[in-house]
Amino acid sequence: MHFELRKTVANYAGFFTFLVAFMIIAVAFHRAGDNGSFKLPQRQEKTKYDETAKIFSWSKNCSLFSGRWIFDNVSYPLYEERACSFMMDYYACLKFGREDVQYQNWRWQPHHCNLPRFNGTTLLEKIRGKRLVFVGDSLNRNQWVSMLCLIESALSPSSPKSVINKGNLFIFKATEYNATIEFYWSPYLVESDCDNPFDHSNLHNRTVRITTIEKHATRWHDADFLVFDSYAWWIDDPNITLSWGSFGSSDKRVYADSMIRRYEMALNVWSDWLESNINRTRTKLLFMSPSPFHVSRGGNGDVVSICHSKVEPVLEIEETKTGLDRDMMHIVDAVIQQMKARGLNIEYLNISHMSDYRLDAHPSIYRKFPHNFSKERLKIFADCLHWCLPGLPDIWNQILYSYIVTPA
Repeated sequence: MHFELRKTVANYAGFFTFLVAFMIIAVAFHRAGDNGSFKLPQRQEKTKYDETAKIFSWSKNCSLFSGRWIFDNVSYPLYEERACSFMMDYYACLKFGREDVQYQNWRWQPHHCNLPRFNGTTLLEKIRGKRLVFVGDSLNRNQWVSMLCLIESALSPSSPKSVINKGNLFIFKATEYNATIEFYWSPYLVESDCDNPFDHSNLHNRTVRITTIEKHATRWHDADFLVFDSYAWWIDDPNITLSWGSFGSSDKRVYADSMIRRYEMALNVWSDWLESNINRTRTKLLFMSPSPFHVSRGGNGDVVSICHSKVEPVLEIEETKTGLDRDMMHIVDAVIQQMKARGLNIEYLNISHMSDYRLDAHPSIYRKFPHNFSKERLKIFADCLHWCLPGLPDIWNQILYSYIVTPA
């Protein structure tokens, strides 16, 4: 009797377990859809998420600025020099006689992730109806021209391929996206007597109005994306005069204690203006770290270019031979950190070290010069500051692209 009861209870328990299992499976199939495959959608969603993560999670898990250069003549260059309608003679190295092309074929490989590949259409969609403005000196102009070359293939054939100049401002408009990609010439960020984008005849005894920025800032303060740089003009002339008055007045003019101090003062004026005036919900701020100037000083104090005839990156650079002023870099980093501490969100794109390896990527003697020189004479004036295009600035823009298209 007790044995039969236990058997009956066991049968009911087994049936009940089977019924619960069946109901769980049925619910799972129902949620998966009519095809009856409840595992595959989960696996497909995970695959889709992982692919997105490769593009958008790098900022949390990987530094794009720590890596190495890899020769890649399959994926690079991203465009051809002669095919870019926006190319300028300052950066058209092949046009001016450079024969080796390997400088175009180096890919930056971060140590722990991949640099997202530039997609012009994706960028244009992101800036649809908006302003992307590069503000700074000729290195920022170098990067701006690179950006125009990169997006050109994504533009419709009927899209205008011209740039409108309005004083210090150079504007390209992607008509079908109602978007502009602009460059504003302001080498010191604050006002100076070198603010004419075409006339740089006053290359010595420069004067900077160290507390005055409004004249420039009113031209770009309402942009949606602001990409700043300022470095090269500060180190080019160690005797900049600072003025607290107008250029034509007799107001007191003094030299700051050092180049470092002058640079710090200008960056503080710039950062204070942004803190007080920028629309923090609209404008994304980015600052490009110093780009190296690959020169040395001769015995008589003259600047000697060291990039001439270099045809591949220097993969191991000694600390004392880099083209960067470490103290100036520390000032930039300190000002950026202070801005963040005050609640001003700004991205610092540290392209300095990756660029310092690229002595091969400068125009050297292969660019437009204002005078006709012999080849030997040209070596004295070799350009070891700017960069050939296609080339290194395209990598900077790949990184900038990643910051612009990545969701906040």
